[in-house]
Amino acid sequence: MFYGIVGPNGAGKTTTLTAVCGLREPTSGTIRIAGHDLRTARDAALTQLGIMMDGLSLPERLTATELLRYSAGLRGLDDGWQTRAGDLLEILGLDAVPRTLIVEYSTGMRKKMNLALAMLHRPRVLVLDEPFEAIDPVSARSIEQVLKQYVDAGGTVLLSSHIMDFVERNCRRVAVVAGGRVLVEGPVEEVAAGSTLNERFVALVGADPVRPLEWLA
Repeated sequence: MFYGIVGPNGAGKTTTLTAVCGLREPTSGTIRIAGHDLRTARDAALTQLGIMMDGLSLPERLTATELLRYSAGLRGLDDGWQTRAGDLLEILGLDAVPRTLIVEYSTGMRKKMNLALAMLHRPRVLVLDEPFEAIDPVSARSIEQVLKQYVDAGGTVLLSSHIMDFVERNCRRVAVVAGGRVLVEGPVEEVAAGSTLNERFVALVGADPVRPLEWLA
């Protein structure tokens, strides 16, 4: 299942996702991942989780293959990781630069590298923070297709995004957040309420008209 969180900048989307990933202590409530309580069964919960978050650093002096090998070793994965790694690097277009070190990667390439790391161990839940930011249209389509395969195979994707078309096209449920509060949550069709999700989002958040700039006249 795809579950989307949408909201303006500073609404609390990333804060929510970092709490789900165990990177921030929630002030209240309960977080369960694949049936495991994050507070009382942290290791079991995080084992089922794949994370793609902005701000997570990568080892700079490794290639993509070396980094995936390193991650597989840390997780104690069996030899099947090699096939998965090759497939992910091909789909994400990172196999075209096999000898390039991470330090030389663009922002978009780093984003795709983080996605490959998140999926390598076949987690049951993927948490993706703005997965299409800085991603070119061709790569975005490839990522969407691989995420659909992941969901069709029984995985769950929890993501934040400003790409309303993607959310409307793929997500079963969506939450609109602003100012740290959930304004509305439910099936995408119900949240859209007969409009497009983008139009409904603007109406809920309340976009102020931009005053004329005299110096542009």
